[in-house]
Amino acid sequence: MNDPFTDSCEGIDRKTSRSICTAVGERLQQSLRPDTSRLSSHLQHLLDELQRRDDEGRNRSN
Repeated sequence: MNDPFTDSCEGIDRKTSRSICTAVGERLQQSLRPDTSRLSSHLQHLLDELQRRDDEGRNRSN
C-alpha cells in the first residue's frame, strides 16, 4: 500500500535533511539528559569521549 505523503511530497536536499536531523538530535539531547550523578566513572568517561567526538565532527562539518 502506498503512503499518501510519499506520493505527493517532493524530496528534500541533503543539506536540509542534515539540518533537520541535527536539530532533532539536539532537542532530544536536551530533553533526555541522563542523570550523570549515578553513572560509574567508566561510563562517564565513555559519555565524555562520545561528546568530544561529536563536537569534533560538528567543527569539521562547519
